Amino acid sequence: MTTRRTILGGAAAAGALALSRPLIAQPSRPGLVGTFEAAEAAFIFGLPIVTNYAVMYQFAIDRNSGQFKAPFNTMWNDAQVFTWRDTAIPTPNSDTPYSMSWLDLRAEPVVISVPDVPAGRYFSVQVCDGNTYNVGYIGSRATGQGAGSWMVVAPGWQGATPPGIKGVIRSTTQFALTIFRTQLMGPDDMPNVVAVQHGYRSEPLSTFLRQPAPPPAVEIRWPRINNDLAKHHFFDYLAFALQFNAPQANEAAIRAQMASIGLDGRGAALPHSFLDRLELLAAAFSGERKVEAAVAAAGVKMNGWNVTPIPGSPEAYNGDWMTRAVVSKAGIYGNSTEEATYPFTRTTATGETLDGSKGRYTLTFGPGQLPPVSAFWSVTMYHSGNQLLVQNPIDRYLINSPMLAGMRRNPDGGVTLHIQKDDPGEALRANWLPAPDGPIYMVMRLYWPRTEAPSLLPIGRGAWQPPGIVKIG
Repeated sequence: MTTRRTILGGAAAAGALALSRPLIAQPSRPGLVGTFEAAEAAFIFGLPIVTNYAVMYQFAIDRNSGQFKAPFNTMWNDAQVFTWRDTAIPTPNSDTPYSMSWLDLRAEPVVISVPDVPAGRYFSVQVCDGNTYNVGYIGSRATGQGAGSWMVVAPGWQGATPPGIKGVIRSTTQFALTIFRTQLMGPDDMPNVVAVQHGYRSEPLSTFLRQPAPPPAVEIRWPRINNDLAKHHFFDYLAFALQFNAPQANEAAIRAQMASIGLDGRGAALPHSFLDRLELLAAAFSGERKVEAAVAAAGVKMNGWNVTPIPGSPEAYNGDWMTRAVVSKAGIYGNSTEEATYPFTRTTATGETLDGSKGRYTLTFGPGQLPPVSAFWSVTMYHSGNQLLVQNPIDRYLINSPMLAGMRRNPDGGVTLHIQKDDPGEALRANWLPAPDGPIYMVMRLYWPRTEAPSLLPIGRGAWQPPGIVKIG
């Protein structure tokens, strides 16, 4: 479903059919034009919410999904990085082994604990709620390398902060996700990452305090979701998910607009008539086209790369539903800009579409021009069609700064990445970033970007820019 780049691409025919025949405006609805506009706006508002539900369903609910990690409020650690076999999340990060815990905050808060992490090893804990807001951070940049415990609470929670808790992180929804990223220095470094991961904890507050647990929250009948179901029933999933997302102060207008077509936030089913379905499909198709156009136009253009600020927090988004949808579409659970910045591209510096079946390319960082970061950087390869990692003979999905020591340097001290589908030979293999036999999508990750010059920040005004990709041969 939403774990792919196009949610409703197969709905184009249905959307065209819906627009070509008369639709019936019901007395309780705002009329044909108003209904279409409300549904289109609801799609843009709800895209991150439904995308998040699809990932949560695969990771924390459906044990047979093939992507299941662990039940709610349970820590999951992965002693490896993501590969081409991991398909639940588009544009996955493959240079920091993940740990994660999906949180059910309905019965009580959940406590997230981290150990002392050795200096020089970047780590972060991103707390992302069901609206895909980054509501809090723990880690190298945000809180330092020291051990501590933080409490994540549901909307409206008013309890006391007990001893031993360093801070309270407030989710805007009843379910949330914590994503732990631990820097891997190289293949032989995994045991050290595992040692850090063993210190991560996710536990209900009562367990942390060694007190009796409160009554459990009610059982939920989770609707099954996959690509095809989401394509045809997007608004049903949105109606279901909204019941766990408390209305925010800046949502009054969009909530009223959605309520006019039955999306009232109580989880009630939407109308099921054939014409109603066609009407919703048409609006969703139109909404997705607008989001895709916004993704293509997003950010600041730099030498063929796009660099888009990610607001992250509810306050920073401030009701900009299209920007929130764009971030979700481009790569859900992206870090806020101050934690990581993500230049991305599908073209050369001159605007030619990157395609591994049609050409070979290079990306050169000149002397003194490596990405300016306080932690580390990487350049990751994806297939442009699905934004997933690319299977290749050397199991290399990225090149990052810890790999520099083993790479070939240019005579001037710079470094060139060779981007192509075929092995360039032994002399250049250390600098080879394997490409798909087809369209290319590349993402640069700058963890903890520096703010002092030269810097990429502020985006569009910083002194450093990512170098352009050049076609060769």
